[in-house]
Amino acid sequence: MIKNILVISTSLRNQSNSELLADSFIEGAKEAGHAVEKISLKDKNIGFCKGCLACQEQGKCVIEDDAIEIAEKMKRADVIVYATPIYYYEMSGQMKTLLDRANSLYPSDYAFRDIYLLSSAAEEEEGVDERAIHGLEGWIACYEKANLAGTVFAGGVDDAGSIEGHSSLRKAYAMGKSIK
Repeated sequence: MIKNILVISTSLRNQSNSELLADSFIEGAKEAGHAVEKISLKDKNIGFCKGCLACQEQGKCVIEDDAIEIAEKMKRADVIVYATPIYYYEMSGQMKTLLDRANSLYPSDYAFRDIYLLSSAAEEEEGVDERAIHGLEGWIACYEKANLAGTVFAGGVDDAGSIEGHSSLRKAYAMGKSIK
């Protein structure tokens, strides 16, 4: 069955390592026959959640910016893939802001079931991505039909594009290709 996959690249840097992980995942998913759309937050205007909860009644956020369209695409996707750099052992601030702004999805009839996290960092020790994973799991826990289906971490990459040849690119490709 063809899946509708939404890949959200949260890095603001051109040719970022996490975005290159996303591109490898996309390549594998497309080869497996899935429909894939990639959104980059680079040029998006996404404000902070005000905590007003109006989105729970209106079905969309009252803040008129790019988060509304992205949340609607998230709602319709079967699979959501987040790609983020790890800053101070956590997901990027723009990823966290998007998760907060997707609060309108909570009471909705969302389609997504499988969530993936692709991340990269200059540090390469085991567990560097642990807090980002836990943060995303906290968001996923609010969506009882969704689960964290997989993660790929690339450590030891700092400069833009320095991920080239890293084994994590093959892992991301294989993960994308394995989606059923």
